[in-house]
Amino acid sequence: MKNRDFSSRRLLRLTFAIILLAIAPPGRAAVEPMSGPEILQQLKSFNNFGSVLYIAAHPDDENTLLIAYLARGRDYRTAYLSLTRGDGGQNVLGPEFGEELGVARTQELLAARRLDGGRQFFTRARDFGFSKDYLETLNIWDRRQVVADIVRVIRTYRPDVLITRFSPQPGNTHGHHTASAVLALEAFRLAGKATAFPEQLDTLRPWQPKRILWNGRGGDEAGPNAVGMQITGNDPVTGLSFAELAAHSRAMHKTQGFGNFTGFGGGGGRSRGESFQLLDGEPATADIMDGIDTTWNRVPGGAAIGTLASDIITNFNPQAPADSIPALVKLHNQLAALKSNDPVVREKQAQLDRIMASCLGLSATVTIGQAEVVPGETISLHYSVTETSNIPVRWLGVRHYPGHINDFETPVKLTPNETASREETTTLPQGAPLSPPYWLRDDGTPGMFEVDDPALIGRPENPPVYPIDLGFEVAGEVLDIPDEPGQVTTDLRPEHVRRLQVIPPASLHFSTPVELFKPGEARPVEVVVTANRASTTGNLSLDTPANWKVEPDQQPFELAAAGDRKALQFTVTAPAEDTVGKLVAVATIGGARYENDRVEISYPHIPFQLLQPVASLKAVSLDCKTRGHNIGYLPGAGDSVADNLREMGYAVTLLTDADLTPEKLRDLDAVVIGVRAFNVRTNLTPDLPALFDYVKSGGTVVAQYNRPDGLKATPLAPYDLKIANLRTTDETAAVTLLAPDHPVLNTPNKITPDDFAGWIQERGIYYPSEWDPHFTPILAMHDPGEDPLKGSLLVAKYGNGYYVYTGLVFFRQLPAGVPGAYRLFANLVSLGKR
Repeated sequence: MKNRDFSSRRLLRLTFAIILLAIAPPGRAAVEPMSGPEILQQLKSFNNFGSVLYIAAHPDDENTLLIAYLARGRDYRTAYLSLTRGDGGQNVLGPEFGEELGVARTQELLAARRLDGGRQFFTRARDFGFSKDYLETLNIWDRRQVVADIVRVIRTYRPDVLITRFSPQPGNTHGHHTASAVLALEAFRLAGKATAFPEQLDTLRPWQPKRILWNGRGGDEAGPNAVGMQITGNDPVTGLSFAELAAHSRAMHKTQGFGNFTGFGGGGGRSRGESFQLLDGEPATADIMDGIDTTWNRVPGGAAIGTLASDIITNFNPQAPADSIPALVKLHNQLAALKSNDPVVREKQAQLDRIMASCLGLSATVTIGQAEVVPGETISLHYSVTETSNIPVRWLGVRHYPGHINDFETPVKLTPNETASREETTTLPQGAPLSPPYWLRDDGTPGMFEVDDPALIGRPENPPVYPIDLGFEVAGEVLDIPDEPGQVTTDLRPEHVRRLQVIPPASLHFSTPVELFKPGEARPVEVVVTANRASTTGNLSLDTPANWKVEPDQQPFELAAAGDRKALQFTVTAPAEDTVGKLVAVATIGGARYENDRVEISYPHIPFQLLQPVASLKAVSLDCKTRGHNIGYLPGAGDSVADNLREMGYAVTLLTDADLTPEKLRDLDAVVIGVRAFNVRTNLTPDLPALFDYVKSGGTVVAQYNRPDGLKATPLAPYDLKIANLRTTDETAAVTLLAPDHPVLNTPNKITPDDFAGWIQERGIYYPSEWDPHFTPILAMHDPGEDPLKGSLLVAKYGNGYYVYTGLVFFRQLPAGVPGAYRLFANLVSLGKR
């Protein structure tokens, strides 16, 4: 019986379906009909074995024009491997930095791929901030691990051609950029060798691409071994030119300020040139695919499949896709008869199943009442299936993880345009792990994420918590369609589906991420326990370093309803010396231990993201004096410095442009301007004279860094000041005190070079290159092999007050609890105060 055949072969297909859900072109739900033009494009893709892997360092490094053209114009399997997730960059949309920003940028890349037709991969490398030298990059990244990850992606995806965005030769670019090409070239030479990373060969096979090329920008880097390509024409699915489609794709990088990107040429029939320089492998003379068989002829026994697929494409009617079903059934049968173990062929089998489902007008949804489930809870699954064609289709059953088969005793005969439904209740295993992003489950190193499960390496996001496989039969052929349950929501965006995620019964949150203690001081620390489920009871404790003391050892909590919160206080005593410690909140519930906070990322252009990081507090034992009390904070692109000022004991008032008046500023001891405020605040310029008058009258203003490009407000200061792309990327760079007697280094805290120990990621960015003589440069620092830079901290007396401009990255140091950064920032806002 055909439905029994469906049962017997499901395990292998389900395993591959999980992989497919992770690497397939993202977009609509797996079981939703494509339009006629989309089906035709997928048929052409099915019939084309050409494959390209594009490799660069960061989100937004990829050439979306080339990806769109190769994927949708030439029908090649096309993917982008970004070595990092962009964690080290800045964010023009909101407060997310570091790992949270990396999660957002991961989703922006997936949103871009949904538009340009590519797929997405990553390595475990962290974006640790700007690097001037690729050798510095390779000292911070684990070179062997990153190469192993690139090799793993090559062996998984099996591309014919690798293309790097950057040259492996050092140049005037980000060190990550050069390193991405150096490591890609190394991986190219190893991926085909069975002796390289043999631990991967339990599940993968060696694979040697034909060549690796460097893609110059716009054809400018053509050389003696270069191949050119002209990109013109329109996307067959949307009708947009490839340039327009690529611009929409690039505009998904909204956290980087590309939301209105329209920069690609090639619209209106114009073409754009791309050049490709051979780095290694077989030369190409006319095309990047020279000498590569991109047809089914490369598969033993595949020639007949290619011929039949070509006939189907020739005769395909986008207005009547179901007319192709008889030929597709024959094609499906022939493909199954190949019994190939080639992973690309298995991918093509799954692709053909989706094509046939779309031609049938087959749609299916697997919905749940809520996307968040606690281990041990029951999950109510609602299956809904509809077919629009008149071709007989039987719904055979479903299978889902772990190992549950639900083949229907009597297959369901689908009636055109009528919905067939099934309900099912299952239980999430008691020991099911929580589902934060897989690369954030462990701490890792400054250069690398820690990933315990090798099968996850390379994937853009978590595989489904509960993968589901639906089985259908048409004309004797069984279609296996992978899916996963989701909750339909309408929060902040049009209707979309939230993926199932596993959460703890309660979430924990420290009231502040950083707590400052005087050495030896005892003070209360508050943890808020929020119930995710009703009737949640347990005990809360704090894990602390040995030299920190906490009382009591634990406290009970009892929360009646989901959403109920309880704030519990512990008395924490700091050690007598200056030190930094990490406190972790732990809830013991039903014998299980949970230590998870809840962090949400919600922007309209990407799916809702739930992070569940360890609930921790950076406790800083520090002798830090302050002067003044009332601080005004004018936000910029987003940072947490206002909260850090409150932790220092200041009363902080958030300001708007309209608050920059003499009346509103009069009672403030200092005004701090948030990062990139002059880049993102569009109405700031008319209010700057009032701010400068406030300084002249005795106030203090501390302006944090801005980018030199895209300034929306000027001037930056009451005196001339010109910022540039100058920075100190080495967070351990020696610091020279240029004005050791200046009040900013002496009052109320004595600043010494020791205060620059323990800084993270970088010293500073976008320093001024020129400034009026009224400014006093306070510090000098430099990266290896460079001249000292003196613009990281400038202080000017203006009238009776002080104006400070600084490129020092306080927005990273203060949330990280760096003691010296707190002491120096306290001096900045204390200038002129007694």
